[in-house]
Formats: sequence, structure tokens, C-alpha cells
Amino acid sequence: MTQITPQPGIMDIVLYQSGAAHVDGVSNVTKLSSNENPLGASPKATEAMVQVAANMHRYPSSDHSDLRRAIAETHDLDPDRIICGAGSDEIIAFLCQCYAGPGDEVLYTEHGFAMYRISALAAGATPVEVREHERVTDVDALLAACTAQTRLVFIANPNNPTGTMISDAEVARLADGLPKDAILVLDGAYAEYVEGFDAGRSLIERRENVVMTRTFSKIYGLGGARVGWGYGPQAIIDVLNRVRGPFNVSLTGLAGAEAAVRDTEYVEQCRRENAKWRGWLADQLAALGVPSDTSCTNFILARFANQAEAEACDDFLKARGLVVRRVAGYNLPAALRITIGDETACRAVVAAVKDFKTGQAPV
Repeated sequence: MTQITPQPGIMDIVLYQSGAAHVDGVSNVTKLSSNENPLGASPKATEAMVQVAANMHRYPSSDHSDLRRAIAETHDLDPDRIICGAGSDEIIAFLCQCYAGPGDEVLYTEHGFAMYRISALAAGATPVEVREHERVTDVDALLAACTAQTRLVFIANPNNPTGTMISDAEVARLADGLPKDAILVLDGAYAEYVEGFDAGRSLIERRENVVMTRTFSKIYGLGGARVGWGYGPQAIIDVLNRVRGPFNVSLTGLAGAEAAVRDTEYVEQCRRENAKWRGWLADQLAALGVPSDTSCTNFILARFANQAEAEACDDFLKARGLVVRRVAGYNLPAALRITIGDETACRAVVAAVKDFKTGQAPV
């Protein structure tokens, strides 16, 4: 019998489930399950990726200097304190790998992103789930959950899958209340959907225990390119770079992300369109008896009477070729997360939910 076994914690990881993209027996599907930008990537980003494709036999930059400089100039940051990764997921994994291990604890909220728990377990640390207050991050609960073993505290602000967020003052209170050897990680995957929001930049500039992660997968429409970044105190970024692979971001990913972050007009257009249809969709669904909290992201968390109704509505939507996301795995069994699509998609969702509520046939 084999004696080969994985490290402790690995077998406790439940495989990550991405948003579905297909429905058996349905050929024309609208995917609203992964919070992708329905407008796609900036044409400038696409063109930049096409132009470098001829050089795919060359290794990409190992220091990501051009992309870091573009991010720094766009967001008024120090480029030396930026680290790039294969999506923000990789930055999250680096943080756990470098700062948490056996005997350490990693805190996250009860409806928080699944990769916090997965990355903690992969590092051999103990994940600690902390309750939220009506689907909103509860700073008091997080502070009360901290112990001498706490090394990392993850919050997404705005949060996925709830769409809610807390104020800068509350984030600062959390950072200031943590144990001296703990790091607060602000996941800003959806930060660009909040106009004028710095995602924690000002907090980081004044503190040594705060890091933020960002992604090009959402508003920039580059989910398939797998590019993310992080920003924090120089000492922490230097540590993370020690475990980062030298060529962890592809040549095309670097080129596309650099063009995308510089195309601020396109980002603004995407933010406006998202806000317009997010408000419309939320209002229309609420009028049908399907409420949602005010969302600061590119999705809404549609709430139903119970799990059975949520799952029945999901099945109904699938029969119409509308693929949304069940979130029972995020402790929200009576809800569905619905990405904000284009006008056609949003109207189709409302029509389908209306038919579901009134007992119409799905097809």
C-alpha cells in the first residue's frame, strides 16, 4: 500500500467551482455566472496582445517593469511596491505561502472568496471563517476572532458574492485593531466599479500592515489573460517577490494589461454601462419580489424565499439559456448571483424571472 500522502490540509480543500458556461440541450447560452465584462476587453488591449503574439517564442519580462509603471502612473502608486501575478489569485497564494503556515490562522468572512480558504489550507495554515452582519463585513466580529495565531485577515471590498462594501473608516479601524504581526489583505477585484474609490491605497501609504490585491479579470475584461497585481509596504512586496516565479505572467498578458490600464476612457464607459443596467436589473427584480442588497460590483445577489425557490429559479433560467451562479457554497443557499450583462441579457433575465414567478413554462 502506498505511503505517499499530501501535506496536511491539502485533502481538506474542496475543489474550486467556476461559473458554468454550458447547459445540456441548450445551444444558445448567455453566461452570467462569472462576473465577466459583457463589453469585453478594450480594443487597445486586444490589439496590443495581437501585436506581441509574433514574439511568443520569447520569454516575457521577469520584472514586469512596463506593466508596473503603467499601473503606478494610472493609480498614483510607487511602481517598486507593485507585484504582478497570474490573476490576483496568485498574489493571495503568495501571501499565504509567505506569512501563514502550520499553527497560524487565516481569517476571512463567511461569504468571502473561496480562494482565501483554499490558499490558507495549501500553506498548512488554519482557515477561520468569521460571521458577517446581514451580508456585510463585520469589523467587530473580525477583531473578536483574532488570536495570537492570526497572521492574515482577508476581506473583499466590495465583496463577492454579496456585492456589499464597508467604509474607509471601518477598514482603517480593522487595520488598526489587528495583532501587531497580522496583515490585512484588501481584495479589490471589483474596486473599479466604485467611482473614485482607491481600494485602500491611502491606508497602505500610512500603515505597514495593509496590502491590496487587484485584477484585470473584471472591468478590464481580461479574465482569459490571467493578470493581477498587488500593492503594499515595500518589505512585504520584497518577500512576495522571493517566491514569485520569474515568468509568472505571459507576454500577451503583460501587453494586454498595460494597454488596458492606460485606456481609462474605456474603463469609465464600462463603469457607466454597468451602473446603468445594475440599477435597472435590481429594481426590476425587486418589483417581482426578488430583493438584493445595494451592489457596488458588476453583479447582484438575488435573494429568494428559500433554497428550494432559488434552485428552481436557477433551473428555469437555465432552460431559457441564462446561466447564473448558485452560491450555496458561499453560505447563501437561498440566493443566486447574477452578473450584469448587456441590455439584452438583463431584459432576458427579468422576463424569465417574471415568468418563473407567475408559473409560466420555462420554454
